[in-house]
Amino acid sequence: MLAGVAAHTYDLDVGSVRTSVIEAGDGPPLVLLHGAIECGGVIWTPVVSGLAQRYRVIVPDAPGLGESDPVERLDLEAFSAWFDGLLDAADIRCPKLVAHSLFGSMAARYASRGSGQLQHLVISAAPGVGPYRMPWQLKYVAVRFAIRPTPHNAERFDRFALHDLEATRARNRDWWAAFDMYNRVQARRRHVKKTMNRLIADQAKSIDRADLARIDVPVTLLWGLHDRMVPLSVGRAAADDHGWPLHVIDGAAHAPQIETPEEFVATLTTLLCEHPTGDRGAGSEPDQDR
Repeated sequence: MLAGVAAHTYDLDVGSVRTSVIEAGDGPPLVLLHGAIECGGVIWTPVVSGLAQRYRVIVPDAPGLGESDPVERLDLEAFSAWFDGLLDAADIRCPKLVAHSLFGSMAARYASRGSGQLQHLVISAAPGVGPYRMPWQLKYVAVRFAIRPTPHNAERFDRFALHDLEATRARNRDWWAAFDMYNRVQARRRHVKKTMNRLIADQAKSIDRADLARIDVPVTLLWGLHDRMVPLSVGRAAADDHGWPLHVIDGAAHAPQIETPEEFVATLTTLLCEHPTGDRGAGSEPDQDR
């Protein structure tokens, strides 16, 4: 999955949790935090090279996912201790953080504590930032995959998660085949199942608006236009409630980093270069569409 990506991998001891990291590039630190997916950080590899042209890109596997060791209970306390320890162990100072899906919810909860560790938080397709009820179709395909992570059930899940599975798969068939196989292998591991169940139970819940209002670092929202797992309406509600800029990527659903990687890199680079609390830039939604 890392073939052709100018990155190196290494392990860090983060508070006695062996943490696997992918790193590429030089420049200001940019941490990419994957969503609740069995494979962990390698889901970001289609965009690592593009982002590494400008940033030092750090992609950790969260505890219990990818190649990182699990913790007993991955709640906010455990995540906060792990993430603070990761920044120290990797010598990362005041990074920009892009957090996807359920770990976007976790990152919002983390930032609401006012840690002062972040320079900018980009929340991508996170259910916790607005009113959210898990779609019944998502429950159906997720439960089938969790019980039996077969190729058929994986494809059923992918068709719901992505805007165009065939087009995404055709972008790089070798990468997709490795991704699909690795994710299914991971889904059979007991500690991965436990971690996934905990994340879904905790991080699919909406965060209290008062807690979100306490976030004291600049926040930007990033969504795929066709997301059915966490609909764009969740992002729009958060943008309206908190005045956070909302950028939308067309041609993508829940995972634009693998569906439309070039547009993802261009959009993310643009919004990170903007004044963090300033006007919405290219790709953001106009007021009348809110």
